[in-house]
Amino acid sequence: MKREEKQKQAEALREELRRARTVILSSFEKLTVAQDTELRRRLAETGAKYKVVKNTLIERAAQGTPSEPVAQKLRGTTSLAYTESDAVALAKALTAYARENPALTFKAGVVEGRVIALDELAMVANLPSREQLFSKVLYLINAPARRVAGSLAGVARNLAFVIQQAVKENRFKEAAGN
Repeated sequence: MKREEKQKQAEALREELRRARTVILSSFEKLTVAQDTELRRRLAETGAKYKVVKNTLIERAAQGTPSEPVAQKLRGTTSLAYTESDAVALAKALTAYARENPALTFKAGVVEGRVIALDELAMVANLPSREQLFSKVLYLINAPARRVAGSLAGVARNLAFVIQQAVKENRFKEAAGN
């Protein structure tokens, strides 16, 4: 491969790493082609990308990006999974796949610009999805308004009941006659 071609690849990968909110490096030794294809399919379903890249290319491409600290001094075969959107979905897909296929092992990761340890990846995978978090927040925002509306409706309902009872007992006629 020519030098300028390698430079173009490094620049393209650098741009992708610059936009990525989550980057996870792993080792994939002893994965079969079928297993690798399955992993790629699962990650694509989450909107993530997966590449097998030479360590030197990763090191060059990561310069000046949030992934730079984890891309140094890589050894062995390295694959790169990254996403611009949902870090939790990527972490869930990778950890679930790694449980089924122990040949996939994690090396390092960056989530939202922060370097994470391997045990923290499991914590990220256990977080609720982005949509679930949004629905919880909306519920919490909506709950006080719902309670106020319920209280006001209860007051109006009770007032209507008191007036209805007074009408049945002809109390309004007595009060008007006095």
